[in-house]
Amino acid sequence: METLWQETRYAWRMLLKKPGFTLTALLTLGLGIGANTVMFSLVNAVILRKLPFKDPNRLVWVWSTRTDRDKAFFSIPNLIDYRDQNQTLEEIAAFGNWGANLTAAGDPERLQGIRISANAFQMLGVEAAAGRPLVAEDDQANQSRVVVLTHGLWRRRFGGDPGLIGKSITLNGDSYSVVGVLPPAFVIPNTDFEVAVPLRIEVDPRRSERGSNFLRVFARLKQGVTVQQARADLSSITDRLRQQYPDANGKFTAPVVLSLQDEIVGSYRTALLFLLGAVGLVLIIVCANLANLQLARASARHKDIAIRTALGATRAKLIRQSLLESLMLSLLGGAMGFLLAVWGRDFLLTLSPADLPRVREAGLDLRVLLFSLTLSVFTGVVFGLAPAIRATATSLGLDLKEGAGGSFNGRAGTRLRNSLVVAEIALSAMLLVGAGLFIKSFSRLQSISPGFEPDNLLSARVSLPSSRYSKSEHLKLFYEKLEPRLADVPGVESVAAANALPLSAQNIRTEFIVAGRPPLRPSDTPAAQDRFVSPGYFRTMKIPIVRGRDFTAADDDHAAGVAIIDETLAARYWPNENPIGAHLLVSFVEKQKPLDMEVVGVAGAVKHFELNEDPTPTFYAPLSQVPPIITANFANNMSIVVRGSVATGNWSSLVRRELRAVDPDISASNLKTMKELVSASIASRRFNSMLLTVFALAALLLASAGVYGVISFFVTQRTREIGLRVALGAQSTDVIRLIVGQGMRITVLGIVAGLLGAFALTRLMSNLLYGVSTSDPITFVTVAGLMIVVALLACYIPARRATKVDPLTALRYE
Repeated sequence: METLWQETRYAWRMLLKKPGFTLTALLTLGLGIGANTVMFSLVNAVILRKLPFKDPNRLVWVWSTRTDRDKAFFSIPNLIDYRDQNQTLEEIAAFGNWGANLTAAGDPERLQGIRISANAFQMLGVEAAAGRPLVAEDDQANQSRVVVLTHGLWRRRFGGDPGLIGKSITLNGDSYSVVGVLPPAFVIPNTDFEVAVPLRIEVDPRRSERGSNFLRVFARLKQGVTVQQARADLSSITDRLRQQYPDANGKFTAPVVLSLQDEIVGSYRTALLFLLGAVGLVLIIVCANLANLQLARASARHKDIAIRTALGATRAKLIRQSLLESLMLSLLGGAMGFLLAVWGRDFLLTLSPADLPRVREAGLDLRVLLFSLTLSVFTGVVFGLAPAIRATATSLGLDLKEGAGGSFNGRAGTRLRNSLVVAEIALSAMLLVGAGLFIKSFSRLQSISPGFEPDNLLSARVSLPSSRYSKSEHLKLFYEKLEPRLADVPGVESVAAANALPLSAQNIRTEFIVAGRPPLRPSDTPAAQDRFVSPGYFRTMKIPIVRGRDFTAADDDHAAGVAIIDETLAARYWPNENPIGAHLLVSFVEKQKPLDMEVVGVAGAVKHFELNEDPTPTFYAPLSQVPPIITANFANNMSIVVRGSVATGNWSSLVRRELRAVDPDISASNLKTMKELVSASIASRRFNSMLLTVFALAALLLASAGVYGVISFFVTQRTREIGLRVALGAQSTDVIRLIVGQGMRITVLGIVAGLLGAFALTRLMSNLLYGVSTSDPITFVTVAGLMIVVALLACYIPARRATKVDPLTALRYE
């Protein structure tokens, strides 16, 4: 122990003796370890940390699938059949989205709600933060109305008042008793809800509609059952239901069963692990840089090492001493990095996409602390071991006799330094190629037109209570009152309404038949996105009508049914014909007579879900012709769009004001500009591009510093030779050519190795790119050119300094 204490004090003295080196190393390590710690905290929260549920590994998410859809919802009859017939699920639960207007508790507010199987919370093992969760008995039709709130809504709207439990709140004009508040970390995939009420499928009006698919389903596996076994079990049920109900289920294919963790994380798993690997490469470059600095220090201390060896110090002791210095540096750098990670976490959260799951749970917990500590120790060993071994593998006689580094600066030492720089350049090139591909992919995405003009366009979601807006004439009257009030607001050009807006994550599909072209089988029945819109919708959205006409006020509930189809639908079913005058037979509800809709126009195609998708076939119908059977559903989830001649700065409050003027119990939510919706649709790719670009630029800076350091050491090592060359008549250009040539040989070797590595590894990121090949030649050439320019600059500075060497001084240099 006494020996260790002495060696620690000696190591500390050596670090304090070179404050410039120590501060540079600590700052570099702090940034490298801090960046890795922050990135790991994100991966830990999103991917590694278990879900806050009972036995989370047995929880699964179930997607229904169709021949024309890889993700679809369930109807109530199908859900009941899967629940009753399966052999692998212990429990099953479902929910559907529900818009709720909160009134009689301050200003009215539209909340995003869900109707959920009341057994869901018990199945998940959720304990309420206050009160109780929903329980199975709450699903019974004869029970009173109850609701649970999310922790966020409870704190935001009710100030975290524990006395709220047992009191009533008014949602959509009905009184609900608040029975509980969910815990802060509670999450369900594919919904961002604030209130939850029992589903009560036995009294739902869609109880017998097998073709009305609106439920998302999750379940708990029986003990010992695997995901694969559950998938096979549900697949066999699907086969039976397809044969039993060919009209409604003719397109059914085997359901997709995923672990609940995988469904929550989704596509972010690949991106986050890729970014964690990228920041890990930056740390490896940091290690290579510090190893080179350590080699330079060891070179300067070669006589000291030789003297200690002559006095009896063993090689093992010298290696241990050198490693101790490196570990002290890395631990101090790790502590600095952990402190930087506190700030970096907040910075990362500001950059992260809104839909990144569980991101707010990212914190510096015990697992992250152990990761940072382990990384610090590992880093110290990595950048300290090779220099320690090399520094002690020298010739005692030569080191005591020779100047300027002794035997330490022989070919082996030079090869090691050059190899480290080649590795730095290669890793930097790989990161730069990845960043370049991401940037080019993101640029391509940004240049895609969504099919409408998003500038100066505000959107809002509105829920109209079914108790007062159950008929289409009520819906029409509400809009006829609202539209002129909004249109009279200064700066407003036009107003429109729709049941769903582009890029709003709403998927509303309906099957139809082209009149005169009946499908051979039920599974061949085509489907398309359906949108009910008000007159002026296309003008407000600036979606072009490329053929035919727009809707007018004359297209009301007394007129013949009409439709406008988009270019994608027209191209698919009338590729060489004029579709105007054709008829669509649309069944919005099964066992109801199809609605006959004449095609009166063709509109431009829009992107409904993502900018990088192929446009989805769509047909539009007038708001006044919403079938009575689906009016309540439409009213509960209605969207308003307002276009202005100027930016939509303070329009949110104006929209809320005019809504209250029409109906004091109605409010709006999700008030966002369409530009924000477009931006949100590519937020994950922006996040990937920004982080990888930062990592790549840091790597480039470190690599250029490495090249500069090696060339500077080369100049110092060969000062006598340079002086002799100058004394014999060498010109400045000759000296520059010698030194720059040395550096560029290392650089070119590193670039070639890096581009070859990038060519192989970028195959792993193909799913993260859009419109760009993983071997895009322009990106590879640009990266190579950039690195050559930076390396030339890094080489030129010490080369220029070498031309100032005085021959007489250089010849006396030792």
